[in-house]
Amino acid sequence: MHSPASLDSGAVPEEVRPLRRPMVVGGLAGFAVGATLIGVLWGVSDAHAGANEDAVAACEALDRSGDLPVTVEGDGKVVGAALLGDGLVSRISAARELAASAAAANPNYQELADHIDSVARMVISLHFNDLSGHRHYEQAKQICARI
Repeated sequence: MHSPASLDSGAVPEEVRPLRRPMVVGGLAGFAVGATLIGVLWGVSDAHAGANEDAVAACEALDRSGDLPVTVEGDGKVVGAALLGDGLVSRISAARELAASAAAANPNYQELADHIDSVARMVISLHFNDLSGHRHYEQAKQICARI
């Protein structure tokens, strides 16, 4: 049998063992400093990146869609059927998605997104006799002129 003294013969005396506490504290401090630095850099980065580009692209799609068909006279009387230009629905839909993306990234573009959304609803439903849709179209174009 082994005596208790023979089991401890390979043990390093406690005063000779290297302490892990400084390494653990140093590692935790490094982690905290690194996480703080990354958080600060992330916070000061441009959180609205891409919003302006999306708004400009929405305005360009709206512009490329051309003029909307007018099927009413000034008094609201329906005067005919609408003839859609090539890609009108696709371009208006793309403008709506881009404007919504811009508004999601930067609330300053919410008004543009709302106007283009109203125009898109009119175009998709093919109700070109909706005078408020035409007003929203003109207001969206005015906002686009300022971007």
